[in-house]
Amino acid sequence: MNTLTVLASAAIGSTVYLTTLSTVKWLNQLNPRVKVPGLVVTGMVLCAAIGMIAFASQSVVLGFIVGAGLTPPAHRWILQRRKHVASS
Repeated sequence: MNTLTVLASAAIGSTVYLTTLSTVKWLNQLNPRVKVPGLVVTGMVLCAAIGMIAFASQSVVLGFIVGAGLTPPAHRWILQRRKHVASS
């Protein structure tokens, strides 16, 4: 297993998570006629990305899972810290 491949895949997993989160937040602000098809397309793109990752080597899949798994708690921690610093 190549360590560099795992780290690169973790970065991709993190990027996919943050991009999907931003897209869904943006789509939730739109009217339902645009929101529902947008969410369907977002889901299809996410499934295609995960399918391509799963088709790759084992180290790529491991890195992608690590990146996507560690990003949500780190993102929440950064947002809470930013709010705490702003209120001080």
